[in-house]
Amino acid sequence: MKTIRWLAALLLACLLWSGGALAAAGQLIILCYHEVGKTDEAASDPFAVDARSLVRQMEWMRGQGYSFVSLQQVLDDRAGGKPLPDKAVLLTFDDGYRSVYTNVYPVLKLFKAPALIALVGSWLQVPEGRQVSYGDGVAPRDKFLSWAQIREMRDSGLVEVASHSYASHLGLQANPQGNMEPALTTRVFRANGYESEPAYLARIRDDLRRNSALLKAQLGQAPRAMVWPYGSYSLEAARVAEQEGMPVTMSLDAGINGRGTALSSLRRVLLDANMNLADLAYQFKQLNGWPEGIRPEPSRIMHVDLDYIYDPNPKRQDENLGRLLDRVKAMGASTVYLQAFADPDGDGVARALYFPNRHLPMRSDLFNRAAWQLQTRANVRVYAWMPLLGFALPAGHPLAKEKVLALSAGGQLKQQGYARLSPYSQPARQLIRDLYEDLARSSRFNGLLFHDDATLSDFEDAGPAAERARLSQGLAAKVADVRADPAQMERWTRGKTELLDDFSLELAAVVRRYQPALRTARNLYAEVVLNPESEAWFAQSFDSALRYYDRVAVMAMPYMENATDPKAWMRRLFDKVAAKPGALEKTVFELQATDWRVRKPIPTAEMAATVRELNTLGARHIAYYPDDLFQDQPRLKEFRRVFSMTGQPEQ
Repeated sequence: MKTIRWLAALLLACLLWSGGALAAAGQLIILCYHEVGKTDEAASDPFAVDARSLVRQMEWMRGQGYSFVSLQQVLDDRAGGKPLPDKAVLLTFDDGYRSVYTNVYPVLKLFKAPALIALVGSWLQVPEGRQVSYGDGVAPRDKFLSWAQIREMRDSGLVEVASHSYASHLGLQANPQGNMEPALTTRVFRANGYESEPAYLARIRDDLRRNSALLKAQLGQAPRAMVWPYGSYSLEAARVAEQEGMPVTMSLDAGINGRGTALSSLRRVLLDANMNLADLAYQFKQLNGWPEGIRPEPSRIMHVDLDYIYDPNPKRQDENLGRLLDRVKAMGASTVYLQAFADPDGDGVARALYFPNRHLPMRSDLFNRAAWQLQTRANVRVYAWMPLLGFALPAGHPLAKEKVLALSAGGQLKQQGYARLSPYSQPARQLIRDLYEDLARSSRFNGLLFHDDATLSDFEDAGPAAERARLSQGLAAKVADVRADPAQMERWTRGKTELLDDFSLELAAVVRRYQPALRTARNLYAEVVLNPESEAWFAQSFDSALRYYDRVAVMAMPYMENATDPKAWMRRLFDKVAAKPGALEKTVFELQATDWRVRKPIPTAEMAATVRELNTLGARHIAYYPDDLFQDQPRLKEFRRVFSMTGQPEQ
C-alpha cells in the first residue's frame, strides 16, 4: 500500500515540475500522419496533409534543430546504447495509403528521414481493382500501397513497417443501443450478451498474430511495433502485443515521450489538414515547455446524475440523453463528472449500477452509451463518478454485513452517515475492485471521480475487521480506548486518511489496465480545507489529496455548510486554497445548484456571480452539481455566459 502511495506522490510531483523550455535528453516527439495528398488537391479526409505542407513542416523542424530518428534509434537509446539526440522526432504514417509511396517517400529520401508506416493487413489482401471496406464506406484498392511499393521503401532502409491490426481498424457494437467503438478495446455486444474476457483476448490475439504472420510472409520480417487503430488501447491489449513480438505500441495519447514512458504506451501527436506552421510551432512549444508535454488547461465541469436520464422506456431514455448532449454542448463545458451508479433516493449509496457487473443489480446499461456519446458528440472529457465504499449489497449477500460501523454515544455499534463497506475488510475490498474492473472493461472514459463517501469519522470504523487492523498496527482494538489516548488518536487519524488514499489509488491502478491515460479526482469536504484539524472528523487531508490526485474537487457549498455569509465563506475558502503553492492548478471549486436544506434551486444569478468572482480571483477549475436539464437549473441562457469554455460572449 505504501509503495502505491509513494509512487503516486512521485508521479504527481513530476507532473507539477515546471521544467525548462528545451527538450531533455532522451525525449522523443512522435508525429502521426495519415494520407498525404498532392498539393492543392481537395481532400475529404480531415486528417489528410498535402505534400507541400509536409515539406514545410519538415524544413521547419530541421531548421529548429530537430533530428528525424528511426524506431531502431529509439530502441538503442532505451537499451543503454547510443542516446537519442536532444530534439528527436519520429515520423509515423497510419493506414498504408498509396500516397506514402508517391508523395511521402520522395520527401523522406530528400531529408534522409526515417519513418514508420502502420499497415492494416486485410486491406492489403484485397485484389487490385476491388473495393476495400474502409471506415463507414468503401475505397478503391489502389488508394492503398502495393506490396512491391512497401518492399521498395523497406529495402531503402528508411522505412520500417508496423502492424495496424489485420482487420480491427473498425468499430464493433459496444452496447445494446448500438454504439460502434474501437474493435481492439471493445467487448462486443451481441444478442446473447457481452463477449467474455477470454473471448475478447483471444480475438485480439488472433488478429495481431494474423497480421504479423502476413507481414512476415510478404516482407520477410514480422513487425516489432503495434500502432493502435484510433489510438485506442489498454494495458491488457499491449500485453498481448508484446507476447506476439511487438513490445513497442503507439497510441494517440497527448504528450511527449521521455525515457520513463513505457515502450508499450508511446504517445503521438496527431496532425491534420488544418495544422499550419504556426500551429506546429505552438504544439512543439507546449511539448517542450510542460511536464510530459501537456499544457495545464482550465476546466468547467458539469456534474451529471444519470438518474435524471434513466427511463424504463428506452425511447424516452434516448431522448433524455439527446437533451443532455445538447445541453452540455450549449453550456460550453470541458468535462462531465458522470454518475456510474444508481441513486434515485439521493442518499449517496449505490444499490444498483449503470453498467454490467458481477455483484450488484444493473438498473440500465447506460453508462457506456452516455460516456461515449458525450466524448464523441459533445467533445468533453468524461470522468466516471463512483463511490469508494458506498455500495449496499443485496439482502443475503455474504458480505452485506461487512459495513463501516461507528461507536455511538451509548457505546453501541451502529451505522452512521453513508452506508459503506468496510475498507478494513479484504473480501469487501476485493468486491469493490471487481466493480471498478467491470466498469473499466465495459466503457471508455477519461477519469475517475471518487465520491464524497470516501470518509471515516472520528468514531469509525469500529467493526471487527477494523479492530483487528488496529491491533496489528500497535493500537488499542476498541475505538473508545484509542480516543482516550491523544497519541493513538493522532496515529489512527493519519492511518485512516492513508487507508482511503491507498485504496482509491489501488482502484485507479485497476482501471488503468483498461484506461491507461486515466486521470483521478477526489471529492473533499470544504471543512478539511478551512480547518486542517478536521482531518480527524473525516479522514481526509487537503495536503495528501493534492499529492495523490490529479484534481481535488472541493465541495464549495456554503449552504450545505450552513454559512451565514455565503460570499465571505467562499472567499475564505478560495484564500485557503490559494495560500498553498500549486493548489489552484489542481483544485476544482464545486458549487451547489440546489439548497438541499429547503429543497430549492440556488438562483442562477447567484451562481453566475460566484463564478465571476472565482474567475476574477484566479480559480482554474469550476464545477457545479447537480445539473437538472428538465428544470433548466441552472438556467442555460444566463449561466453559460460566465461558465462556457467555448467563448460565449457575456451579454
